[in-house]
Amino acid sequence: MFRKDRIIDRFFGYVKIDTQSDPKSNSTPSTEKQWDLANKLVTELKEIGMQEVSIDENAYVMASLPANVSHKVPVIGFVAHFDTTPDFTGTNVNPQIVENYDGGDILLNEEKNIILSPEYFEDLIQYKGQTLITTDGTTLLGADDKAGITEIMTAMEYLIDNPEIPHGTIKVCFTPDEEIGRGAHKFDVQKFGAEWAYTMDGSQIGELEFENFNAAGAVVTVEGKSVHPGYAKDKLVNSMYIAQDFINSLPRLETPEHTEGRQGFFHLTNIHGNVEETVLEYIIRDHDKKHFEARKKMMKDLVAEICKQYERECVKIEIKDQYFNMKEKVEPVMQIVEIAEEAMKELHIKPIIKPIRGGTDGAQLSFMGLPCPNIFAGGHNFHGKYEYVPVESMQKATEVIVKIAEMTANKYKK
Repeated sequence: MFRKDRIIDRFFGYVKIDTQSDPKSNSTPSTEKQWDLANKLVTELKEIGMQEVSIDENAYVMASLPANVSHKVPVIGFVAHFDTTPDFTGTNVNPQIVENYDGGDILLNEEKNIILSPEYFEDLIQYKGQTLITTDGTTLLGADDKAGITEIMTAMEYLIDNPEIPHGTIKVCFTPDEEIGRGAHKFDVQKFGAEWAYTMDGSQIGELEFENFNAAGAVVTVEGKSVHPGYAKDKLVNSMYIAQDFINSLPRLETPEHTEGRQGFFHLTNIHGNVEETVLEYIIRDHDKKHFEARKKMMKDLVAEICKQYERECVKIEIKDQYFNMKEKVEPVMQIVEIAEEAMKELHIKPIIKPIRGGTDGAQLSFMGLPCPNIFAGGHNFHGKYEYVPVESMQKATEVIVKIAEMTANKYKK
C-alpha cells in the first residue's frame, strides 16, 4: 500500500536536518535550525496538494485537506513535532538500513564497537525479518518524531491521490520544541479548527495512549552558613548535609528506576551547591491526581519539618505544575479512542492501550480544548544512539491514519 522506498526517502530527508531544541533558549522555536525543516515541510505540503498551508512566526506549520463527502463529518487532526531532544546530538545524522533483520546483534559503529543487541533491547526480536533503520552509533536517529511527520505526510498524499477513499476535513500540524515541553505553548487551537486530533508520537506498533502523567517541577534551595572550618564549632551549617537529609527523607523506592505502569515518582534531576547554598531540582510525576497533589504536599511538609528542626527558614521550595493527565479530557469523548482502536483492529494491529510514562503535546492540547490521544509512530530507544525504527511500523502507522479518516467519515454518514 505504501512503498518502502518512498517512506525511507522521505524519512531520511527529515532526519538529516538537525532540529535539536534548546531548553535554555527563550525564543520559539528555541533554535534557528528548526526553521530549516519547518520551511521544507511547508514546501512539501504544497507540492502534495494540501490546502491552507501556513507557517506562523513561531514555526507552527498547519495545513488542511478538504472533505470529499457531502455529509457532515467532524473535523479531525493529526499532529507531530519536528524538533529532536537536547539529550543527545542530532547533528550529522547518518541513518543505516538493515534489510531482513536476522534477529541478532547489529553493529552500529565498528570503529567504536557500538552494538544494538536484542540481549539488552528485547523489543528487537519482534522485528525479525523486517527492515530496520538505525543510527550509525554517533547520533540519535530522530524517529521521535520525524517518523510521525513521515506518516502524516504520506497518509495525506495517499488520500489526495486516492479520492475514492471517503474522508471529512483533515487538519495537520507540525510543531517545534515538544522535546523541551513547549510544543503546545503557542499552538493556535482555534486556527487549527479540529474537534479532536491524534499525536503520532508513540513508540512500538500498536500503542494507543490517552493517559499520561500529571507533572510538576520543584526547586529546593537550602541555605547554610559558611565559617572558617578551623573556628566552625557550633557555627558552620553545611547546606549540602541538609540537602542530603532532604534527599534521603523522600521514599527511596519511589524513583524512576524502581517504578513502572501507573506508579508515580520523585526524580532528582540536578544538584549543585557548596557549604553556603545547595540547590536540588526535581520532577514530580503521578497518573493519579490525588497522589500527585499528595507528592507535592509531602515535599512541602518535609521542607517545613527540616526548617523546624534547624529552628530557622533554611530550606525553601518552589513547585510549578507542568502538565496534567489528558485522561480527564479524553474520557468524556472516548469515541475518539475507540475509532483509533477499531482502525488498528481492522488493519490486524493489536492495540496496546497503556498509560504514557511521560507527556506529549496531546496532554497540553487536551486541556486547551483539543482532545488528543497518542498513536504509535514506530520508533524505539528514543533520545540516544540506540534509536531505531522498523519501516513496516511506519507503513502500518500510515495505514492507521488513513483508516481513521475513512472510518470517521463512514461513522457519521446518515
